[in-house]
Amino acid sequence: MFGINKRVIAVIFGILALVFVVGSILLFTPQGQRRTQGNIEFTVNGRPVYALELARAQQSDPILSTNPQGLLKNLADIYFGERLVLTNALLQDTARIRVSSGELKKELDTIRERFGLQKKEDYDRFLTQVGYTDAQLRSELRDQIRINKRIEEIQKKAEPTLEEMRLYFELNRELYRNEERVQARQIVLDDKATAQAVYAEVTAPGADFAAIAKAKSKLNAEQGGALGAAAGKSEPGPVTRVVFPNAVAEAVFKLRDGQISKPIEAGGRFYIVKVEKYLPASDVAFEEVQDRVKEDAKRVKGQGALEAYLEGLRQKATVRFAEGASLRWENPVVATVNEHEIKLAEVLQSIFANPQVPQLLQQGLGELAVQFFLPQTLEQFITREAVYQAAKALGQPFFGSKTDIVNQAQQWKTRDIQVSEAEVRRFYDANLANFTIPASAKVQAVNFGKDDRAKAEAFRAAALRGGKLEDLAKANSGTIQDFGVVNPGTMPPVPNRLVFLTRGSFPKSPLGEVSEVVKLEDESYQVLIVNERKAEVLRPFEEVKEEARQQVLASRRAEAAQQWIEEVRKAAKVENKLQAVLTALTPKEEPKKEEPKSGEEKNNPAAPANR
Repeated sequence: MFGINKRVIAVIFGILALVFVVGSILLFTPQGQRRTQGNIEFTVNGRPVYALELARAQQSDPILSTNPQGLLKNLADIYFGERLVLTNALLQDTARIRVSSGELKKELDTIRERFGLQKKEDYDRFLTQVGYTDAQLRSELRDQIRINKRIEEIQKKAEPTLEEMRLYFELNRELYRNEERVQARQIVLDDKATAQAVYAEVTAPGADFAAIAKAKSKLNAEQGGALGAAAGKSEPGPVTRVVFPNAVAEAVFKLRDGQISKPIEAGGRFYIVKVEKYLPASDVAFEEVQDRVKEDAKRVKGQGALEAYLEGLRQKATVRFAEGASLRWENPVVATVNEHEIKLAEVLQSIFANPQVPQLLQQGLGELAVQFFLPQTLEQFITREAVYQAAKALGQPFFGSKTDIVNQAQQWKTRDIQVSEAEVRRFYDANLANFTIPASAKVQAVNFGKDDRAKAEAFRAAALRGGKLEDLAKANSGTIQDFGVVNPGTMPPVPNRLVFLTRGSFPKSPLGEVSEVVKLEDESYQVLIVNERKAEVLRPFEEVKEEARQQVLASRRAEAAQQWIEEVRKAAKVENKLQAVLTALTPKEEPKKEEPKSGEEKNNPAAPANR
């Protein structure tokens, strides 16, 4: 979504909340027998929720278990109560779905395997620990299977229309573009000397690369080194970067028609590649990728169908509180957007599903969390609703969840924005760091204690002569630390400075470059062994032009989308009732009794003797 970061999208538009509701079914389903004890607290569509069932669910709730007080307690009750109602409504709606013994056994076997419960005594002990009987666990699993089946059924029925698929394709063309590809042949060899000799052979005038590959390559020899060739054929087909090791791909995709790479080392082998034809990235017709588009659109439409299903369940659910119920709540409207009501529970669901909030509650910062998250989250809900309504007015077949529809509308509004090559070039020149491959090196350190400078010096002298690193380190009481392949800023300050910020390289030995003995911040000593040092490389403009164009285009579209959002938000008729709602939900403090003035108690025989 343009103009709002992805994390905020997840919170604002209920994706996180939706997953949390579905994933909390087992948590809220009461342990113990179905005939729970205690009085009826309330009913959901006539189904009673008993006191013991409610208490167990409250104890398991991550918010209520922190024992919130005051306003926070009332907000937590609304959040908890609404989820419990939805859970009960979902269980009722799925109660008639059939679960076979085979399906149940499969889920039980999964639990047994996960917890290592192959023996009956281990399984029985596990049930005792979690407070279940075998019958109760089976009942809970049946409920979960039923819910999963309902979700699958809803999503399976959500078939996108051809019109929706075409729209999705138009709005997401970049997802379906052909990557740059090559038609190529390769010769793979086991050693550098042979590779150099073969390279001289294939670059000689009149050389037949395919014949040489057939005679000498360790891979694809029978096909003359052809990549992407059909079975039994020797003509190369188009292949993408993933066919090659990374180092080979980097070199190959810089080649053009008829060019041959020098031997490239990767994974202990040497590759010589001839590009017969370079195929740049390109757009494709809808018909070429229709099946892929259908699968992607179906997934989006399925999420929208699931969201609508859960919302419908809650809207239809009837809740009746018993007389003297220990838990009562209302779900007040906190804002209206062009007459559409946004209720408090919807906003709370996004806030309390944020993993930071329970942590803040445990630290006693619950009130602060509410003050910080609630107003800004509501504003985001208001904006989302305004944009959603504006999207509906555009007359396009947007589909999916509200989030998806809002995103699609922004893509639609900015679909015609283009950028010139001059703009792309200016962006490249102003953002060279984006297109620079950082310096790198393979670094090992040999560490010595605070009093071991002499041993460190002895190790360095030995390392310069050569030998086995492990033996040299052990002989001088040093310990090896392998940093692997690193870039600037990824190691501690001292080795980072020595490797990347000091001009020149260290003296070379059979082990690699060997640094001076250096003293670290903790007064211990260290010697670095550096190999595979590579300098920083700025990728040329022609190589990254398309990448730069996409970055500029994304930025321009984001700006335009944000401007449209602001216009929509400004035109919407909005009433924000949050402060009034919070004031009504804040418990009123009882007035303090006035303390008697000095001497008053003595003169008042009616005053109590003890306070």
